[in-house]
Amino acid sequence: MKIEFEMSIMGELNYFLELQIKQKSDGIFIDQVKYTRQLIKRFEFEDAKLSKTPMATTTKLDKNEQSINVNIKLYRSMIGSLLYLTTSRSYIMFNVCLCARFQSCPKESHLIVVKRIIRYLKGTIGIGLWYPKIG
Repeated sequence: MKIEFEMSIMGELNYFLELQIKQKSDGIFIDQVKYTRQLIKRFEFEDAKLSKTPMATTTKLDKNEQSINVNIKLYRSMIGSLLYLTTSRSYIMFNVCLCARFQSCPKESHLIVVKRIIRYLKGTIGIGLWYPKIG
């Protein structure tokens, strides 16, 4: 499969649907740095501690009906924002989708995991997709 971008009268594609595209002679790099920064600011994580991983390996999420309910609108907003971010960070898809399963009745334990994902993103803001030029 060969991917080629043609130059239009408007020039090279640099930014499209919250995706930043950097076209170089040896390939194309796509990231969502600006969107990630906006997400961190929107949910007030600018001063939050960083996390080295998006989720602990020992995390087990379930209905947890005994736990405290959280703001459902906030939780769904966080999940939606993270789902859009998986466009350039497919490796967080499992974690985000696991949390998305609890959107109908989110509990404090679920929100803690979502917040950890955002803290992880804060520390890995420049990660994206690299498509090297072949041939």
